[in-house]
Amino acid sequence: MLVKHFFMPKIAHSSYLLAGAKSCAIIDPQRDVDIYLEAAKELGMKITHILETHLHADFISGHMDLAEITGARIYGPESGECRFDHVSLKEGDSFSIEDIEISILETGGHTPEHISYVVKDLFRGPDPVGVFCGDTLFVGDVGRPDLFPGRARELAGKLFDNLKKLLALPDFCEVYPAHGAGSLCGRSMGAKWRSTIGYERRYNEALKISSRERFIDSLTTNMPGAPDHFSRCSGINRDGPTLVSKLPALKGLGPREFQAQAEDPQNIILDVRNYDSFGGQHIPNAYHIDFGGNLPTFAGWVLPPEKDILLVAYNSEQAEEARVWLHRVGLDRVTGYLDGGMFLWATMGLPTDSLHQKSVADLYRMATEGTEMVILDVRARTEYDNFHIEGAINIPAPELRTRYQELNPELPMALVCSTGHRSSLGASLLKQRDFHNLYNVAGGMTAYSNAGYVQECRLCVLPHGPGS
Repeated sequence: MLVKHFFMPKIAHSSYLLAGAKSCAIIDPQRDVDIYLEAAKELGMKITHILETHLHADFISGHMDLAEITGARIYGPESGECRFDHVSLKEGDSFSIEDIEISILETGGHTPEHISYVVKDLFRGPDPVGVFCGDTLFVGDVGRPDLFPGRARELAGKLFDNLKKLLALPDFCEVYPAHGAGSLCGRSMGAKWRSTIGYERRYNEALKISSRERFIDSLTTNMPGAPDHFSRCSGINRDGPTLVSKLPALKGLGPREFQAQAEDPQNIILDVRNYDSFGGQHIPNAYHIDFGGNLPTFAGWVLPPEKDILLVAYNSEQAEEARVWLHRVGLDRVTGYLDGGMFLWATMGLPTDSLHQKSVADLYRMATEGTEMVILDVRARTEYDNFHIEGAINIPAPELRTRYQELNPELPMALVCSTGHRSSLGASLLKQRDFHNLYNVAGGMTAYSNAGYVQECRLCVLPHGPGS
């Protein structure tokens, strides 16, 4: 038996290849599936099974594409009521891949329909050797149960009960979760991609909570914000996503054609260049999500899914890469990019806007000299609570779409996050709502602490975080 791990950064998604001698299964595949085809080819394997632990909320799965290309059968939870051809599974079901026996545990809680795949390598012995547990159990954490409105406490209780099934497995049984550090499917995941039941039993703080009520309270309070696409992706995965091969090709548009399409209210502009480039000049009313940050998560969070997306990037290669990331979170309506970039746009004499970049030295001077301005911290509440600039107000960047009404557009405003990525996104959202006296703090709180103005933020400098 062989297990091969695949990791998608930004979304922090783990998928797996489980192989026997000649056949293999792919567990929880990402949407662009070439990596699995290449891996199977290198190993001399035929992909015969596609296993889904649940209807993923944070990304679009590649099960339909993989089945179309390989002819493999899709397996998934019966309670998911999937609307495509598949093998429905419930607790007690089992099947084999050569000498590998796979049995099913119902482990709902993160989502109502969740299952886990318990693996025995009968060539070596009869004991469970591993469990593909999706988003039920993570390294150092458990799945969040608050993604379904009005059902958080119900699902948290269900998760508490179902975790006991996993904890009944042998201590040496390896744990293969679907996410790692940086994912918003949990609260405090570790950076390792696998663990064991015994190690998690001993060191996973959530599993140490013996009271059902305290567990429910812990998993339903102070949870991080859930991006908008979390409420859409499960349904797309249930219906069966559109095949990637059927999605429209990305078309290069000259400045005049791009401008004409941008004026159509059905279209939006997404600028994915670095925040300093966006600050120098950008097309008015564009959304800005820096490619160097967490592009897919924040795109899924703030971009209206019913709109067609026009990209501004450095070149066609970056535009194409951005399109792939957008597809991964269900934003399929990416139709064109600005051919020639902002340089050609500007030389054609077309209108541009800018966003002043403020250094942390300037911000510190203004803050300590009492300059009349608002310091708007657009990080998550947990980051803000860990430490922040005295007097700063906190509105997480995605919430500015509605909470901008709490702010005075007449006052100068410096936006700060951990690096400058989210603050530039926040500024682009405010600009769309007629805020113009804005500054983006370059380097964010990371730079502010590195300059010695405040303590180091433990959350800002996490090496395995989502890069936002």
